[in-house]
Amino acid sequence: MATPLWIYDTTLRDGTQREGLSVSIEDKLRIARQLDALGVPFIEGGWPGANPKDVQFFWQLQKEPLTNAEIVAFCSTRRPNISAATDPMLQAILAAGTRWVTIFGKSWDLHVIEGLKTSLEENLEMIRDTIAFLQLSGRKVIYDAEHWFDGYKQNKDYALKTLLTAVTAGAQWVALCDTNGGTLPHEISLIVRDVKQFLPPNTQIGIHTHNDADTAVANAIAAVLEGATMVQGTINGYGERCGNANLCSVIPNLQLKLGYDCLPEDKLTQLTTASRFISEVVNLAPNEHAAFVGRSAFAHKGGIHVSAVEKNPLTYEHIEPEKIGNNRRIVISEQAGLSNVLAKARTFGIELDKNNPAARQILRHLKELESQGYQFEAAEASFELLMREALGKRQHLFTIKGFQVHCDLSQDVDSCNSSAMATVKLAVNGQDILEAAEGNGPVAALDAALRKALVNFYPQVANFELTDYKVRILDEYSGTAANTRVLVEWRSDFQRWTTVGVSTNILNASYQAVVEGLEYGLLPPVAVSEIH
Repeated sequence: MATPLWIYDTTLRDGTQREGLSVSIEDKLRIARQLDALGVPFIEGGWPGANPKDVQFFWQLQKEPLTNAEIVAFCSTRRPNISAATDPMLQAILAAGTRWVTIFGKSWDLHVIEGLKTSLEENLEMIRDTIAFLQLSGRKVIYDAEHWFDGYKQNKDYALKTLLTAVTAGAQWVALCDTNGGTLPHEISLIVRDVKQFLPPNTQIGIHTHNDADTAVANAIAAVLEGATMVQGTINGYGERCGNANLCSVIPNLQLKLGYDCLPEDKLTQLTTASRFISEVVNLAPNEHAAFVGRSAFAHKGGIHVSAVEKNPLTYEHIEPEKIGNNRRIVISEQAGLSNVLAKARTFGIELDKNNPAARQILRHLKELESQGYQFEAAEASFELLMREALGKRQHLFTIKGFQVHCDLSQDVDSCNSSAMATVKLAVNGQDILEAAEGNGPVAALDAALRKALVNFYPQVANFELTDYKVRILDEYSGTAANTRVLVEWRSDFQRWTTVGVSTNILNASYQAVVEGLEYGLLPPVAVSEIH
């Protein structure tokens, strides 16, 4: 039977301290419900009373509680030289209505003397009094020992005394915090082992690590191997400075590799979805190269790698990606071999035989285009169109006969505004169409004119959204004659896709990418077909 381990998520409090990350009340509620659905047992919601947003958040969850998770309020110990019962800060904690409260206190004598400006004995009394007061008020308490590892290194006896005070006062867990994030895994192991030996038997120990030395995940795992039963961290490793322990790495490492029971097995397969959902909510681009949940975590680019993975995924994959809800991807680039092309064809619904001369023709064409600056690993929709063209399977739903773009720059030197008009001529089902449209810039105008010409024949183009437009100068030393690559990302109700164009003329490169984007979006779902 797997050893149970308690996951404590602090994305909504510690995670939101990341520079550039800001969330609304509604965002916090959406994230909390996503974590609840994932099976996370403890979700730290914030510091009630610290700001109106957190007060409202806890009030909303009292009205509509989570299904499974315990929502946790966070706060410091009482202030020096007053009683916990008279501290207004703790009254706000009780008003939040949670069963569990996390209290942080000082472990490092430096912070007690220079930060709190109080005595070491008064700090111990602040810890004892706060926990005892919350216990008497019917709350269960997790004690976060702030700056624990630095405090231990500087004054071991006092740091241990703060923990013993918390346990004696009735804390259900004491969490050891590497607040500055500079402790290394071997130090974590030794110190946690010493804490286990010092505290009364059966004391529950937690670990809270930061990533300033890029060891937060390794440190969390080291603590668990020494007996910690709770891991605190954040989804995607969000947090102040360099972030917190990334639960998207901590959980699968502990559960799949070390046999700990972190999440229900059927919930673990939702980890990748949860990671990307939370990225969307906080409006930060997902880390595509993140371990386990990144889009590239199980992507294979080198031809030898792809050939091996096709035979046995264990050759280049440390776990089955499906176990955490991710999937294997075959990347197409100039480094591709025939195995990449064949594997990629299958993902497009095409079973391409390796003896088909078209397979090697596609590979040669791919490498020629990549040498010119095309990047198909970032524009798989364009590669699918290229492949279908080579196989005689490309459906030409419309034909472009020409386009013109006229730009009108503002005469106001302080203004960045410009308008553009695009005129396109195309043929659909043998019928010539001429349309014009305006836009905020030439690419927007061209996109609008093409949609206007197509919408009567293909109404679904109205639902296509151009979500990103990226330009890369490929040979900057050529000046204005440089080759330019344009990547255009699209979204519809059902899918996302990316197309590419390359030219010395940025408008022509944009035209290629926009036209292929519209064409790809119109493709119907294709069943797997045999092509020999």
